Order: sequence, then C-alpha cells, then structure tokens
Amino acid sequence: MSSINILERDNNHIAVEFIDTPRQYVNALRRLSISQVPTFAVDDVVILENSSVMHDEAIAHRLGLIPLRTDLERFVMPHLCDCKSTLGCSKCKVLLVLDAESQDKTKVITSADLVSEDEVVRPVNSEIPIVALAPGQKIKFEAYARLGTGKSHAKWQPTSVAVVKDGKGEDDSILVIESNGALTPEEIVLEAAKILGSKIKELDGAIQSLSLPNV
Repeated sequence: MSSINILERDNNHIAVEFIDTPRQYVNALRRLSISQVPTFAVDDVVILENSSVMHDEAIAHRLGLIPLRTDLERFVMPHLCDCKSTLGCSKCKVLLVLDAESQDKTKVITSADLVSEDEVVRPVNSEIPIVALAPGQKIKFEAYARLGTGKSHAKWQPTSVAVVKDGKGEDDSILVIESNGALTPEEIVLEAAKILGSKIKELDGAIQSLSLPNV
C-alpha cells in the first residue's frame, strides 16, 4: 500500500518519500511542479521615464525574472477571471510601481524599491538589482504582475530544483523540491497534486463518455 513520508523540510526545500508508488506518478508531480503550478511574475511594464543607460526592454526583462510571493487563494489566472478584460482587475493582477532618482552619486536600484499595491505580492528578496543610476539619472515605471505557469514562460516557474531520486525499495522514490520563494515547498507539492488529481478526473470522465461498439 502506498504511503508518503516527509524526510526533510525547511523554508525553501522539501524532500518527500513515496513508498510503493509507481515512479511515473512521482515524476508527474515533478513535471507539474515545474510547468503548471501558477505563480506571480511581472508580465507588462509601462516605462514612464528612463534616463539610465539601460534600455527599457532590458529593464522589463529583469523585472519579469524577479520572483514574487504568490497568494493562490485570493487571485486567479487571467483567462479564468470574471472581468474578461485584457487589462485585468484586482482579482487577476497586481500593480508594482517604482520612482527613483540618483542625486550626487551612483545609486543601485533594487527590488526593495518596488512598491506593491498588495501586501503579500512583493519580491521574495529585497536585494535583487534592477538598474544602476548615475548622478542626475531617473527611472519611473508601472509594472503589472499576473499569474502564469512555467509552461508559458520560465519566469512563472515556482521551483529552482525539482528532481526525483531513487528510494530504498524498488518502488520507492524521493521527490525533492526547492522553491524560488514565490510559494512554499509544501504549497508547490500540494498544488501539483491537486492539478494531477484534476487531470486524472478529466481523463476518467472522457473515458467513461466513450461510446464503445457492442462486441
């Protein structure tokens, strides 16, 4: 009979042992953890002013790669939101703004300078560099974060490591997940399991609906 044990766990890492569980099921959880567990990432940037040496596109790319803490209870994927708007609403997007200027010496603008309209959705690390401003230079922009999945773009992947190792027995496996901070490791595994269960249920429904010829 299948059973599960947590071997290791901390804020960003979890190792889960699956006993008497087919390897393909554990690997499915690993793949779903990488590609289909949603997280927040900056998806659209409006540059209002930029006198730095870095191009607008490069700044927007850097912003997209900053991991953001994610709350899956209060927000939904844009295509599932009731607003049905390309602009989004408070249920499917979060606005982050930055307005910074360097006075008399070079100043490195970091993720700590981003101001989020949501108390939860904010950079996981306050020391991620965005751009360096020389004296007299200024940058001002609005960044819109939305939920997405790693299947669409790597910036939405919640994991930095996701591997399956051999367990003690022939049908035992160990799933190791390291989070980038957007979600806890437990949240990633549980969300992946929920997605897997949903997909199996959909497949079962499709099979049950087949009209098979009488033999």
